[in-house]
Amino acid sequence: MPEALPVRYRRADAYGKRDAAYFHPIEAASPAEIRALQNKGLIRQLAYLKARSPFYQRKFAEAGATFADIRSLDDLHKAPFTVKDELRQSLKAAPPFGAHQAAARDDIIQMQASSGTTGSPSYVALTERDVWAWNEMSARGFFAGGIRPGDLVLHGFSLSKGFVGGVPIVSALQYMGAIDIPVGADGGIDRLLVAARDLRPRAIVGTPNFLLYLAGQARASIGGDARELGVERLIVGGEPGGGIPSLRAQLHNAWGAKVTELMGGTDLGVIYWGECDAQDGMHFQCPDHIIVELIDPESGRPIEIKQDAVGELVYTAIGRQASPVFRFRSGDHVVVTGTSCGCGRTGFKIRCFGRTDDMLIVRGVNVFPSAIQDIVVAMQPRTNGVMRVLADFEGHTTQANLKLFVERGFGQDPGGDGPLARDIEARLRNTLSFKADVAIVPPETFEKPGVKKVTLTLRRWPENVQRRS
Repeated sequence: MPEALPVRYRRADAYGKRDAAYFHPIEAASPAEIRALQNKGLIRQLAYLKARSPFYQRKFAEAGATFADIRSLDDLHKAPFTVKDELRQSLKAAPPFGAHQAAARDDIIQMQASSGTTGSPSYVALTERDVWAWNEMSARGFFAGGIRPGDLVLHGFSLSKGFVGGVPIVSALQYMGAIDIPVGADGGIDRLLVAARDLRPRAIVGTPNFLLYLAGQARASIGGDARELGVERLIVGGEPGGGIPSLRAQLHNAWGAKVTELMGGTDLGVIYWGECDAQDGMHFQCPDHIIVELIDPESGRPIEIKQDAVGELVYTAIGRQASPVFRFRSGDHVVVTGTSCGCGRTGFKIRCFGRTDDMLIVRGVNVFPSAIQDIVVAMQPRTNGVMRVLADFEGHTTQANLKLFVERGFGQDPGGDGPLARDIEARLRNTLSFKADVAIVPPETFEKPGVKKVTLTLRRWPENVQRRS
């Protein structure tokens, strides 16, 4: 008789969830049930940090707070925030996992990293329990987006860069009973499209801009249209765009597939927000692993989570062992799109419209590049939807007009560049309340989506764009 397997890669009851309304019952729990569960989890996590985390022992002491001050969710405001730069400094001070490592080295079984879009990657440690929690949370997001046990899923995120869009995605899909086709964006356009043609996956996961570009290369690569490949679901994340209506419509039209969005982050997990078939925002699905607050990004004061509320997300991990964070300011700016849903999930829904790191202040007006992208994408076919902001100034604030490059639409007459630039400037002024100087550039001026996330902001004039006199 063969020896019993010591480790389960797939959740034991995964295939029993094929026809379920949601992946875990907590997704439909009442607010009272969730609050009781989170209060217990919060107290356990505080005890863990008090015993195991010199980083948080010091932070609390410096803020004049004690762990005993926090007895329930109502007391969270008494604890100091954790910000990203603190974690970066912690990593520099005590590599590889930082001074905020709270589990013994012998208990750490995996390292993961952020994509490093704002500097060096953030490396995080995971214990065996942490890996299980990441799998569980991500599975809920994928399930909400329409992936089911037994599905073939084409992997369109990067696989080789050592960040959470790679191995953890493979692991989570395996855990929920789906089968990842591990090509990855770094495998190249042709390999991805050949795999889609030969294997006919039910779903593809990847960044929205890359999946749109992938569809556009189908005829040249495999001699057919992306709509002919039988893909039913596109699950997108990793960058702004999945929630932009015009970009979402393009994705749907290009693939003939339903598009849903997901969101997460390396410091808490891979995925903890997932969009259901209602397609009107991402549900918070992991209240048994994470406590979420909404705050005013300027004052730090709490904001009530209700329809149309706008603020920054703050996270507290409950149950995280190796690299726990407490009241972590994510920098994600969101709008609450709903607090109830016909799907039965009770977690509130959001759209993320930008990040603190990306935000520019133009003559006192807060401007997110993703909001500019929304306007440019909607002006197709006069544009091809590709744009870049040139922030050639110190910091994030300027008193000058914002410089913007927009690619001309394919087949459009360059003689129309002047009127197009003026139309874009007018729409930005009327919609987003700031002035821009728009330069129209030829299609394919900027690097096309691929392994890297699309970076909408440039800090220096691009070498392949001629300066205007």
